[in-house]
Amino acid sequence: MIANKKEFYGGFVLLAAFFVVLFIIFSPVFNGQNGLDYLDSLYNSISKGSAYYIPKVQEETDKFIGNKVTMALKMADENQAQQTASLFTKAGATAEVSEAQLNISGDLGNILANCLEDSDSMYNNDGTTVSSKYGYNERQVLYNWHKALTAADKNLKKQKLFKEATVVSSAIKKVVETSYNYYKIEPQKIGDKVGIVIFSLVFYVVYTLWYGFAILFMFEGWGLRLEH
Repeated sequence: MIANKKEFYGGFVLLAAFFVVLFIIFSPVFNGQNGLDYLDSLYNSISKGSAYYIPKVQEETDKFIGNKVTMALKMADENQAQQTASLFTKAGATAEVSEAQLNISGDLGNILANCLEDSDSMYNNDGTTVSSKYGYNERQVLYNWHKALTAADKNLKKQKLFKEATVVSSAIKKVVETSYNYYKIEPQKIGDKVGIVIFSLVFYVVYTLWYGFAILFMFEGWGLRLEH
């Protein structure tokens, strides 16, 4: 038996309206996207403008120009090793491939400068320049950079070249990963979308409370009470 029909059906209406709005959110009515995809793209585009660390990292990597290193890098397979070798030879280093093993000898500063150049092109959505430079997909180029520099970081630490390893790690986290993740995303200023941003944050809070009160009213209307 329903103890309070007005409260119960009021909660039921709120819950029904909640699911109607939920259906709209998951419908492609926001510039051809559903609400979650639209907001995800929006926040990614806003955050991209504040994630450009390449000039700062370049100041760090320039200090290693003239610093000769030799590294033994383990790649996934021989094909990836062959692809990755060109990343180093373009920077003036020598790269010897032995199955999945890549033996590198060259100037660390110049190697990282080439990496930053490719990453900068990708960050600015200019993948054509990168793919034309190496002859294969631009995303794969950055993936190979990530794989190679991760292996270089470990190898340099093994050689106790900790300063070199630190700058390589910085290039991975602040440049390669950022450029890969933000590729094809157009940056926007938060000031241009401040209304939508504020609305989405307020709506998230209201929508969560909406569901909670709907359930509360239905159970209380049904006659359920919390007793101490």
